[in-house]
Formats: sequence, C-alpha cells, structure tokens
Amino acid sequence: MDKRVQFDFEIDFTNGGGLQGQDFRLDIEGDDISDEELAKYIIEDMRLLMVGEVRILNKKIINEKHKRISADERSEK
Repeated sequence: MDKRVQFDFEIDFTNGGGLQGQDFRLDIEGDDISDEELAKYIIEDMRLLMVGEVRILNKKIINEKHKRISADERSEK
C-alpha cells in the first residue's frame, strides 16, 4: 500500500494574509516526511510566492493508494 500524509497547515505571507488547510492529503515517497520537507512540497506544488512562516499541524502518515499519476504512468498513455 502507498503512503500518504494527512495534515493541517497554516501559511503566512510576507505581504500580509495567509492560507489554511485542514485534513489535507498528499502522496509521499517512503514512510515519513519531515515538516520542513512537507512545507517545501506545499509551497512548490501550489506555486506560492512571498511565503513567510509555515506551520504543519496534526500530521499523520496513512496507508492509502496514491492519487496522482506518476510521470512514468503519464508517459505510458
């Protein structure tokens, strides 16, 4: 079974405002992911700019099939 991470997050922007997510899920490689890696993944994946502080809350690793199609799977189609 594939691993996914389920978590809440809060992102502050340096120009004001913020973004929150609850029970957010992402596919991960391996059995764990650090809060720092997870924050970087969110920022890059959502293409966020002017990010200040990122807080990861209530993180847990779950067994669940990955939802995204990998690059290898896309090239096979």
